[in-house]
Formats: sequence, structure tokens, C-alpha cells
Amino acid sequence: MRIIRLKEVMDLTGLARSTIYKFISGDLFPKPIPLGDRCVGWLESEVHDWILDKVKERDQLVSRSS
Repeated sequence: MRIIRLKEVMDLTGLARSTIYKFISGDLFPKPIPLGDRCVGWLESEVHDWILDKVKERDQLVSRSS
């Protein structure tokens, strides 16, 4: 299990900081884990699962339109 910081989350997803936090507030992205007073991180596995879910959504849309 590995905790990653915001910069790596942004690199993995291609999303901007503001978009990540917008998705979090809408329950569309994994919640961060508090690591300290002003420090949070994400479980790498949860971010990867979110990415895989996006790929599945895309594949379902493609197969419906075919």
C-alpha cells in the first residue's frame, strides 16, 4: 500500500488540482487521507481504480454506440 501526494495524483490522472478537488466534493474521486496539519495524500490503489473505472465507462460507451 502506497500513499501518493497531489502532484503524483495530477500526473497519473492528467487532472488539474481544482478539478480533483471538485470531483472529491461531488463524490466522484477518492477522498484524500489526512497526513498532518496541512498535508494529505491518496491511496495509489484507489487512484488507479478510479482510472480503470474511467476506462470501463469509455469502453461501455464505445460498445453501446457500435
